[in-house]
Amino acid sequence: MTSTQPGRLLTSMLAAVLVCAGTLTAAPAFAQAVIVAPMAPPPPRVEVVPAPRSGYVWDQGRWRWNHGRYVWVPGHWQPVRVGYRWVPGHWVQRGPNWRWVEGHWA
Repeated sequence: MTSTQPGRLLTSMLAAVLVCAGTLTAAPAFAQAVIVAPMAPPPPRVEVVPAPRSGYVWDQGRWRWNHGRYVWVPGHWQPVRVGYRWVPGHWVQRGPNWRWVEGHWA
């Protein structure tokens, strides 16, 4: 009877490790950082939008809050997801602060 206990213990430990590993690797897919800035972003910069590219949608440039100041991030191409439309990221005022809403497919 004592010979099966190490096997059960090993099986239980392996199961626990697999559950923890699965949780840790799955969490970033659903987690999203909340970005809050204490002041409004500057007006958007004028970007020259490249000619349409088959299978891609243009994601406009944006202001990113970085270490206490806004930094411009240029636009880039996003691969199209069939059946969805791209909703660009944008800043929303919440009380005295501004909160970033990440771009996403809807």
